[in-house]
Amino acid sequence: MSISFYDDNAEAYATRDRKPKATRLDAFLAALPEQARILELGCGGGQDCAYMLSKGFDVTPTDGSAALARQAEKLVGRPVKVMRFEDLSASEEFGGIWAEASLLHVPRADLPGILTLIRNALKQDGVFHASFKAGTAEGHDSFGRYYNYPSSEWLQELLVDGGWRHIAINEADGGGYDNKPTRWLYLSASK
Repeated sequence: MSISFYDDNAEAYATRDRKPKATRLDAFLAALPEQARILELGCGGGQDCAYMLSKGFDVTPTDGSAALARQAEKLVGRPVKVMRFEDLSASEEFGGIWAEASLLHVPRADLPGILTLIRNALKQDGVFHASFKAGTAEGHDSFGRYYNYPSSEWLQELLVDGGWRHIAINEADGGGYDNKPTRWLYLSASK
């Protein structure tokens, strides 16, 4: 199970040399009203949250791993809510939702329902960002973490069917915690 990996490796994962992707974060933040409320799903070590806080945004960080949430709290200096995606119950509360490299752990069959919960949590015209490791079939990495490995076309169809607007999916080469070359999908959409 992916959460047990993060619980067991929280300190190493949270304190690795990872800089926020300022270009993507800045584009996301630029699409929001000043001081908008942001929900971060899967904050990991808290680096992205710290960046958004430094820009004056009101960020609610969450993570499914209690151990990783405690690590993130050390960096961001505020509580990190321990929450699984399926427990999201907010209704029209957030101007933006940031889910960098987190929803990629949601089983494919569950992703439509999770996207509906995310859409419900956004205010009208709210902005959503997520990233996924690209692929054609779900599976596990060398650490035993589950990934849904979607294609760009599959994600696009899922978002259109879910009523999302202004959908953009960009692809780029990069890496990950496993230091293996990775094709990433970066999506943005609005409610």
